[in-house]
Amino acid sequence: MIVLGVDPGTQVTGYGVVAEEGDSQPALIECGAIRPPVRRPLPERLLAIFEGVGGVIERTRPDVLCVEGVFYGRNVRTTVVLGHARGAVLLAAALRGVPVAEYPPAEVKNTVVGTGKAGKEQVAFMVQRHLSLKEPPSPPDAADGVALALCHLFSTRLGRERPQRGGVGRKRVD
Repeated sequence: MIVLGVDPGTQVTGYGVVAEEGDSQPALIECGAIRPPVRRPLPERLLAIFEGVGGVIERTRPDVLCVEGVFYGRNVRTTVVLGHARGAVLLAAALRGVPVAEYPPAEVKNTVVGTGKAGKEQVAFMVQRHLSLKEPPSPPDAADGVALALCHLFSTRLGRERPQRGGVGRKRVD
C-alpha cells in the first residue's frame, strides 16, 4: 500500500509518501514541502498547493491520501484559510480518483508518538525511528505529512482506519 500524507498550509504544505508491503517495515518513498508564492493572493497560493499535490499524486500513485481533519483554532481567519488549503488538497485527490482518509491531529500524534499532545520535534523524532532514517524528515511540515501516512498504515494494521471518501466520478488511471 502506498499512502500520501499531507499537512496543508497556505505558507508551507508538507507531504510524505510511505509504502508498505505485507508485514514489512514501512519505507519512505518521498517527502517534502510545497511552498506557494509568498505575498500572492490566496487563489494563486491555493492553485500552487493544488498543482503541487497533484504532481506528487501523479509521481507516486498513492492508494490513499491522508489529511488532518478540520482544525479549530482560536483565530477564525486562520482556521478558514487553512480550510481553503485543505480544500485544494482534497480537490487534487478527488479529481485523480484517490480516496481520502482524515485523522484528527491528536490521533496522529497518539498513533505515531504515543501521546496526543506531542510537539513537532517529538513527531519528527518518532517518524525517524519508525522509518529507520538517519535524520528526521525536513522541514517539520514534511515530517507531519509522513506522520499522517504512518498513522494510516498503523491504523489499517489495527483495523481502525478512517472511512475513505472516493473521487468525483473519475476513474483512476493506473
